[in-house]
Amino acid sequence: MPEHLTIVDHPLIQHKLTIMRRKDTSTKSFRQLLREISQLLAYEITRELEVTTETIETPMQTMEAPVLAGKKLALISILRAGNGLLDGVLELVPAARVGFVGLYRDEETLHPVQYYFKVPDGLEDRLVIAVDPMLATGNSSAAAVDLLKQAGATNIRFLCLLAAPEGVAKMKEAHPDVPIVTAALDERLDERGYIVPGLGDAGDRMFGTK
Repeated sequence: MPEHLTIVDHPLIQHKLTIMRRKDTSTKSFRQLLREISQLLAYEITRELEVTTETIETPMQTMEAPVLAGKKLALISILRAGNGLLDGVLELVPAARVGFVGLYRDEETLHPVQYYFKVPDGLEDRLVIAVDPMLATGNSSAAAVDLLKQAGATNIRFLCLLAAPEGVAKMKEAHPDVPIVTAALDERLDERGYIVPGLGDAGDRMFGTK
C-alpha cells in the first residue's frame, strides 16, 4: 500500500460503508451514514494535531491539561459532494474554519473545471483538510490541492470515503506531500471514470438527484 495512503479499516466504518454501497439504500440513509463515517474518519485524520497544555482547575485540584495548539484547522469541501463529509467533521471540530472549492468534471475530457473558490485566510498557519467522498481519476482532487497551495496552504491532508488506485497514483504524482485517509481502496475505474465496485455518484445519492 502506498506510504501516503491510510485505509481506516475500523469495523464500524466498514459496516456503514457496505450499507452505503447497496443500490437500494435510501437517500436519507445514505446521507446519515456519510455523516457518521465522516466523524469516524475525522478521528484518524486529526490524530496528529499539535497540542499544548494550559493550567485548569478541576473540582479536585489544579492541573496542566492538553489543548489544541495554534490556529483553528481549515476544512475545505470540494463541491458539491464534499459537503456530506464536511457536515460530519464539523460536528467533531465545530470551531474549524470552512472553505469551498467548486470543481466539476468535464464528462468528455474528465478534466476539472473551476467555478468557485472561497477559503479562510491564514491557510499557511493552519492544518488544511480537503474533503471529497470519491477519489476517482484524481484530477479534481489534484486541482483542488493546487488551488489550496496557491492560497498559501502548506500542511494539507485529503479525506475521502472511497479511492481508486488511479486517483491515489495521480495524487501521489501531483502532491506527494499530501497524505490521504480513506475508508476503502477499490479495484479500478470504469471507462466513464467511475469507481468500481464503488457506490455510484456520491453527490447524486446524497442529494437525491440524477
